[in-house]
Amino acid sequence: MFIDQEMFKKVLPKHIRTNVTQELVDNVNSVISKPEMIDNFRDNLLGFTNVLQDGKFQLGNYIDAVKYVTYKLCGDSNKSAYIKTFPDRYSKLLSQGASEKDISSYVAAYNKNKLVNLIFEQSLIPSQILNAPLYQEALNVQAELMRNARSEKVRSDAANSILNQLKINEAKKIQLDIGIKENDAIAELKATTLELVAQQRAMIESRVMNTKEIAHSKLIIEGELDGD
Repeated sequence: MFIDQEMFKKVLPKHIRTNVTQELVDNVNSVISKPEMIDNFRDNLLGFTNVLQDGKFQLGNYIDAVKYVTYKLCGDSNKSAYIKTFPDRYSKLLSQGASEKDISSYVAAYNKNKLVNLIFEQSLIPSQILNAPLYQEALNVQAELMRNARSEKVRSDAANSILNQLKINEAKKIQLDIGIKENDAIAELKATTLELVAQQRAMIESRVMNTKEIAHSKLIIEGELDGD
């Protein structure tokens, strides 16, 4: 499946959509036409465009970086990916008599390129997601031991292992507790304030106290003692 201008524009940040020309799209499709690159390059090109949000990178550089990262993800070495991404640049280096050491330095420098590394980061699958089946399998094993092991110690250790793996993160628990307590305290304060206002209004209406006396009255909080 080839990419057309409208398809590409839809996934790009608005500020660079005008840079999408037919020539650029044709260049992209010339890469996609290579069998080993079809699915990976297209998906990566359309999927990593969020790295362009801050406007620091040019669209052409983005396409080159995605191409390089795609080759790397398909198993190419840094040098091989660089040569496939920049065949003309590589040919020029050879024609100029560049040594293998010089070429390696260019490859190493490009591999450290900020845009390249941002795209690499986007391509990485978090370990907890990648290993989720193993995590669940390990929990199942511990659950089986907890229920059926002959040794009480083994059952106890398995139970503790499950408790440790499934316990709520303390930082999140504290944050949750604080949030609940703050909400309850605010609600209680609001109710107390409304009650106090109603009492003061009734006292003014019945002429037990006037507004000046109300304004200068001392608020007594439950639990406080005079003289403290």
